[in-house]
Amino acid sequence: MPSLTHMALVQLEKAGILKFLISQNVDNLHLRSGIPREKLAELHGNCFRELCPKCGAEYIRDFEVETIGMKETSRRCSVPKCGGKLKDTVLDWEDALPPAEMIPATKHCKMADMVLCLGTSLQITPACNLPLKCLRSGGKIIIVNLQPTPKDKKAVLVIHAEVDKIIAGVMSFLNLWIPPYIRVDLVQLTLSHSPKRGKFVKWTLRISSIDGQKAPLPFLKSVEICFPERLDMKKALLSNQPFSLTRETIRSRAFKMVMQLNFVEGCGCSYIMMEKTVNFLESPQGFSNDKNSVLQQLKDAAFVDSQCGQHAMVERKFSSKPNAEMTMHAIVTSNLRHNEGQMVEQPERMLLFRQSAPKALKENVSEISSMGFEMNNQPVFLKEAAVTEDNSILSFMTDDVPTILTEAFIGTGNRDHLRYNEPMILGASEVTNSNLKMMEMNGAVFAYNSASKRPKLE
Repeated sequence: MPSLTHMALVQLEKAGILKFLISQNVDNLHLRSGIPREKLAELHGNCFRELCPKCGAEYIRDFEVETIGMKETSRRCSVPKCGGKLKDTVLDWEDALPPAEMIPATKHCKMADMVLCLGTSLQITPACNLPLKCLRSGGKIIIVNLQPTPKDKKAVLVIHAEVDKIIAGVMSFLNLWIPPYIRVDLVQLTLSHSPKRGKFVKWTLRISSIDGQKAPLPFLKSVEICFPERLDMKKALLSNQPFSLTRETIRSRAFKMVMQLNFVEGCGCSYIMMEKTVNFLESPQGFSNDKNSVLQQLKDAAFVDSQCGQHAMVERKFSSKPNAEMTMHAIVTSNLRHNEGQMVEQPERMLLFRQSAPKALKENVSEISSMGFEMNNQPVFLKEAAVTEDNSILSFMTDDVPTILTEAFIGTGNRDHLRYNEPMILGASEVTNSNLKMMEMNGAVFAYNSASKRPKLE
């Protein structure tokens, strides 16, 4: 699970402070936390990452790859016209550091104004010598580690303490919020049945990884299945992977299936419930949503709800040999917050009204809900809010002072949570309240109530 420091580094990267990250760990936590792959060098590999030596495609798995030493795994590249045999990326002791990781790591160390060494003994060569490369161009080294390191004399500052405590203080000093870690896992449901058109149909339900039937689902402990509208159908408990249930039922009689997916310890919730209606006489339509959009919407919902368990279907597709319906589902399995001691500036009272005419703002409230948006990569929550039908023209009031947003482009979100990824332009209005502040960030103007100040982290 990504730590406070992992998530703080993500925010520092978003703020433009962290330019590049070099890791000797193979646990995939930096990628999982949200560090862009192009800004990360994993010198010793990643036990969750596979590489195609033929075309260079990378695959990040939700399970630990079964081999080490850059050996062939049991999977092939899915890039069209490639099909190369995938290899793991974890180095063995005698392996040299991969140039694809070492070259950008060396380049960024030479360019760095400061190299921050966090939680490393700085004893394993050649990685331990990378920070020294910044010294030739006038850069500085800061080391945070519980024990002394061989490079302490080269650093301008050495702190022997827990990294999380130091980074929490740094984030507080910079007035930067530490984002939560929200993990979304994918699962595939496959319902196959016999092609014969007799009175009875034999069907099989499989719950598996999207990476194949043999790939494990590390977050799933067991599956309970019941049929609430069919007392003649027994419940089932699936406790061994791959999860599979086979039954024979009357073809013409539809039924509802309720699945309880039980998670392993360490997930943010113990289980979720999913329903599926089965009717072998109907042919549902296939579809495919944008996976990244679905994942972001689930993360937005989990961010607002402060819990996990949200899930959504990503796609539905069919095959004829065998007759099967395959659905991919995304599930929020973790929602870990590291900023319990931190609070960002929050408006004491901000009302967002639908606009038809400025003089009639209060008469046009369409929907009141809890909403929020991001300002400078930090959340701002609206305790009461309403939006327009097309989510294009917004206005809000603070202490009865109206401010009309003449243009607002919404990047992702819904009526429960809004995230503004595009500029918002404030229309002309008279602002008299001293608590209403204007802020210009990246060409966008934001208005917010600063009456509630953010307390300092103890």
